[in-house]
Amino acid sequence: MLIISSIINIFLAYFQEGLRNTFRGRRKGDEREQRLLDPRRSPRAGGGGGSSGGGGAARRRRAWLWREGRRSLCLGKARLRADGDARRAGDMAVDLEEQDDYHHSANSLYKPVDVTTQEETPLFEEPEGNRHGFHKPKDHFNGTYIIFFLLGTSSLLPLNFIITAKNYWMYKLQNCSEEVSPAEQGTSDVRDFFESYISMASTVPSVLCLIGNFLLVNKVSVSVRILSSLVTMLAALVVITVLVKVDTSTWTSGFFVITIVCVVVSSSAATIFSSSVFGLTGSFPMRNSQALISGQAMGGTVSAVALVVDLAAAPDVTDSALAYFLTADLFVILCIGMYLILPKLEYSRYYMERRQGSTQPPCVLPSDYLEDVDTATGNTSLLPPDRNQRGRIPPLGSILKEMGVLGFCVFYVFFISIIIFPAISSSIESVDKVPGSLWTDKYFTPLTSFLLYNFADWCGRQITVWIQAPGPKSKLLPALVLLRTFFVPVFMLCNFQPRKHIAKVFFTQDAYPVVFTVLLGFSNGYLNTLAMMYGPKVTPKELSEAAGVLMMMFLQLGLALGSVFSVLAVHLM
Repeated sequence: MLIISSIINIFLAYFQEGLRNTFRGRRKGDEREQRLLDPRRSPRAGGGGGSSGGGGAARRRRAWLWREGRRSLCLGKARLRADGDARRAGDMAVDLEEQDDYHHSANSLYKPVDVTTQEETPLFEEPEGNRHGFHKPKDHFNGTYIIFFLLGTSSLLPLNFIITAKNYWMYKLQNCSEEVSPAEQGTSDVRDFFESYISMASTVPSVLCLIGNFLLVNKVSVSVRILSSLVTMLAALVVITVLVKVDTSTWTSGFFVITIVCVVVSSSAATIFSSSVFGLTGSFPMRNSQALISGQAMGGTVSAVALVVDLAAAPDVTDSALAYFLTADLFVILCIGMYLILPKLEYSRYYMERRQGSTQPPCVLPSDYLEDVDTATGNTSLLPPDRNQRGRIPPLGSILKEMGVLGFCVFYVFFISIIIFPAISSSIESVDKVPGSLWTDKYFTPLTSFLLYNFADWCGRQITVWIQAPGPKSKLLPALVLLRTFFVPVFMLCNFQPRKHIAKVFFTQDAYPVVFTVLLGFSNGYLNTLAMMYGPKVTPKELSEAAGVLMMMFLQLGLALGSVFSVLAVHLM
């Protein structure tokens, strides 16, 4: 017991001494101590080798002191990088301060009691005056927030513009004619299930791209992934724009194949782009993640508004579609410029440099050593753990353990939403439809399905600025997500046309699909945003980008399976 007590006292003395002194004052003393305490340079005590019990104890004590000397030397080396260590020591204070400002903003209803998001304790206990002495730049004019909002808008822009242009696709797929006979209209499988085909083409390949993005998250820089995906999205949209004025009446099937290929390419690139940007926001305060997610909903709203404006301004289908897709092209170009500006801002550069610094191997501290003591031989391994994550695959199991429930929430929210929107909701017609009517025939679907859903989705995402309830560990969040299952049967009982198997229309008023669409869009935006914001924050900071990519993988998996089930749902009716 006396030996153990002495060991503990010596360990505490060395550890406190290393924390208290700077490297400059301790460097020579530590080197001398290491030379003196090195058992390989010290005389053998007792002269009797290992046969003497007292001599063996003395050698073990000298070996232990030598290891402690090495540790103390490493503590001194840490002081050589005082600026980096001090910045890491202040990370938690900065993050909690900003999250506290975010959660306790005006009208906030969610006040976390136990902070479980990225809890970090400083490795060195800095003096009170130094801990908050670092310059934390401010987001002047909300420049970073606006850029992330625009990047979020661009992430789902190609798919939103492609899905919303239903009148244009019907025109192209019926041999470039606005009129088609009722017999031909009823036999066209491509036209009846076009939205479902688009959903499948945009979501199933995206899952594979997300898996690849997750594996490359530590191998390819985020800037390369973001810029290359934006350029690819732009190229696919340009091809679709060029085909607007091309007469495809003699090769409708070929046009359909080219369109599906463009959808696959643009959606895959958009998936890599959105997951990479969302992973990047994991290193920023939570308000920037909220900006990105709100921007995604605004992309759908922008596409729906652009469709309504083009329908009103250009009576010709091709003229309207040309202006419509040119808007998407210009918006992607704008987002490329915005991302190039992002590193130039002092506020964003501060957090991006912190993120890059977290990938460097930190100083090895006594608690970081892996000491495997072999009691039989007395050998001790003093190898520090390799914490350089560069080029390695992130630990999937550790991330899923922290955010598995939140990932399921994201998956199921989009699984239900994509079953209904747009395959079912865009085919719900007015019960008072009159051929040639501006409201019931021309504007009913663009307004009640596309614009209303996307606007409600955006409102649900935007309200998370003030209300963040339920919390990341609450069981109410997955319960609310599961309750959205009831939206599937209620939409199927609206005036979906054409219907063959379920002849009964239960909701015979136009107000019903309007209310259901608002509830579907709002719940999609609100619940999805909460889960997406919480996901990267409940994991360690060095895994936040990988966690963001994994959350996007859950999102795309929900979209992929939902698009498959949407085809089944349409066939059931």
